[in-house]
Amino acid sequence: MARHVRMNGRPRADAKRHLGDLISMQPVLSIRGLSKSYKGGLQALKTVDLDIQRGEIFALLGPNGAGKTTLINAVCGIVTPTTGQITAAGYDTRKDYRAARSLIGLVPQEMHIDIFETVWAVTSYSRGLFGLPPNPAYIEQILKDLSLWEKKDEKLQALSGGMKRRVLIAKALAHEPEILFLDEPTAGVDVELRRDMWGLVRKMRDRGVTIILTTHYIEEAEEMADRVGVITKGELILVEEKKTLMKKLGKKQVNFELVEPLAALPDTLKEWDLALADKGHRLEYTFDTTADRTGVASLIRRMSELGILFKDLETKQSSLEDIFVSLVHAPKPAPTTADVRS
Repeated sequence: MARHVRMNGRPRADAKRHLGDLISMQPVLSIRGLSKSYKGGLQALKTVDLDIQRGEIFALLGPNGAGKTTLINAVCGIVTPTTGQITAAGYDTRKDYRAARSLIGLVPQEMHIDIFETVWAVTSYSRGLFGLPPNPAYIEQILKDLSLWEKKDEKLQALSGGMKRRVLIAKALAHEPEILFLDEPTAGVDVELRRDMWGLVRKMRDRGVTIILTTHYIEEAEEMADRVGVITKGELILVEEKKTLMKKLGKKQVNFELVEPLAALPDTLKEWDLALADKGHRLEYTFDTTADRTGVASLIRRMSELGILFKDLETKQSSLEDIFVSLVHAPKPAPTTADVRS
């Protein structure tokens, strides 16, 4: 009779499935208490805590000098943190750095590549750096996915800037990482190439690769990201699901094209958040999309009562860019009496 070997009262097959479920539930990247200070007094990162889930696309947004690249470099082992702990797929990036770094791919902003080598040689060499055996079929697939196959025998010095950036992505993927950092991946490339890269990022996510990207192109994050983090002055001020963030912080605007221009807003309309534009020909109403009542219907009724007619109207939703700017430039609240005393 066949006998099931049990582990803690659970059949071995079930135990393996249970272990797989636990692994899938755990964040693939976990950052705790991460900070980085330099001798000159600059604090590039201020106690960052962040979990990245397996298989998600996470967009890290922030202005120049906010700490985005410092955070990435700390995870990749390029910068030594002052404090904190980072684990990648369960491996401590400092104690188990070889195992951790073998799971991470990085596409940096700068192009540190040998321009006198061919595309094929550079990509294959990157795979060998991680101690992996040659796999021509895998390298071929990467180059085809990146539209580099026809350029495989060309030296990098002959490639355009956009093609060189694709080579950087191929190098980062050569050792089959589980986590891929894209630091400004589409900087300096044309619109068509940018959209091609968006498609490639989605393909990688579908294969189970976790993507963390930094970008100045807000529409890039809005197009692709599952979650968004905003960092400014070394501080991670927000991490939120993209859809939830836009719902929470998004504003909607209704613009009325008036039949006759208004010289000023009537006092009876001041309970709504209204503004006149285009020399009084346009009436703009901004409202919170999460409110129980938007006030649009009551505003139209009041305008009708006042004889303010409109010939057209349009609606406009806040973009992720609007939300990002409002977060980064929002003034910090003044300290309370209790804060001052403490």
